[in-house]
Amino acid sequence: MTTSPSKVALRGYQVAAHEAIQRGFAEHQRQLLVLPTGGGKTVVLAHLAATHQPRRTLVLAHREELITQAVDKIRAVTGLIPEVEMADFRASLNAPVVVASVQTLVRSSRRERWPHDHFGLLVVDEAHHSLADSYLNTLRYFDENAFVLGVTATPDRGDKKNLGRYYQNIPYEVTLLDLVQQNWLSPIRVKTVPLEIDLDDVGTTAGDYNAQDLGHAIEPYLERVADVLAEHVQRKILVFLPLISLSRGFAELCRQRGLRAEHVDGTSDDRGDILARFRRGETRVLTNAMLLTEGYDEPSIDCVVCLRPTKIRSLYSQIVGRGTRLYPGKDHLLLLDFLWMSEEHVLMKPANLIAADAEEANAITEALGFGGDLEEAKGKADADPCGHAAPAPPPECKAQRADIRRAGVRPVAGRRGPGRLCADDALAWRPGHEPTARDFGQVRR
Repeated sequence: MTTSPSKVALRGYQVAAHEAIQRGFAEHQRQLLVLPTGGGKTVVLAHLAATHQPRRTLVLAHREELITQAVDKIRAVTGLIPEVEMADFRASLNAPVVVASVQTLVRSSRRERWPHDHFGLLVVDEAHHSLADSYLNTLRYFDENAFVLGVTATPDRGDKKNLGRYYQNIPYEVTLLDLVQQNWLSPIRVKTVPLEIDLDDVGTTAGDYNAQDLGHAIEPYLERVADVLAEHVQRKILVFLPLISLSRGFAELCRQRGLRAEHVDGTSDDRGDILARFRRGETRVLTNAMLLTEGYDEPSIDCVVCLRPTKIRSLYSQIVGRGTRLYPGKDHLLLLDFLWMSEEHVLMKPANLIAADAEEANAITEALGFGGDLEEAKGKADADPCGHAAPAPPPECKAQRADIRRAGVRPVAGRRGPGRLCADDALAWRPGHEPTARDFGQVRR
């Protein structure tokens, strides 16, 4: 197996993903990699671009933040110098990696600057958008002569179109719960606020709740929600709402209760300053109307409030994923949920983040009750037919996992040797394989 030159070591599961992708390309031209938000998919695609040199790589993204993030990460991880194709920025024809805006390449005059066989690898960031015509036009122009890798946090698409119509294989998939158990992502604790919000009069547009209708349904409850947030003043809270006007108003309600809150949207002239204040902790509550669902990385967030209910699992995963990254002193993410009243059974709930299907999601939701640890709730829901709960990790191991997270220590990935376990062995607990406290001691640096 060819390895890629790198300045940044891959984690164990990222090594496995990279190798599985390479093997998969022996049989499949178009593949889909599934990693949860915070799993480091950009690092994997950076290594893949380096591996495929001297063939050139084209990375497609639909937001400026994603393009900037990809450029910075590829440079930091591999030392390759990507160039940008977006609006007034034009990449040279000899760039080893081009990171391009989909909206720019939809214009044939920009896309056809390169011959059909110019790129050997096409990478689609946030690949759940791949079936849109804007993506397919560019992919079809290049894909007869290149391998294609889509990367996404979830393999499903909100409008129910099947990504399998384009992608031929999923070479590797790791779940949110896998990475929580391996100590790469924060555990999630759910607190259900006893506030009933009626959604029965909310219509559907393009497969999801209509944003304007949601605004009308949610607005009467915002003062009470702000009261709840005032009880969590020590948290760094990210709030999602359906409308800009609602987000701006909710930030003001929070300020009235003594919270240091700000609103941000795509038209904010000082958007960078707002995000910087939130990063430094000068602002403790940041509200937005779906601006920060993709390409926003702030690991210190330890509370997410979703006031934008959705039917789309990928969107819900992205929202919650803004708070799942590790950070020193942070031992879990608090997810504030509400009693959304709807006759429909497609509303995404915390359990949908880790459930395989609707039946399992209902069982986990019942086990959660009005709050608790999502992983523990799944353990209760996985109880055997005799009513015995699935075995849990020993208490001393869970305690040491929490100690490791608070200290900001990462497991050692990809190292094996006499008397040393790799992180995947020690922390990827499954029923029937219970790591000991000694195992956890061997993954400290």
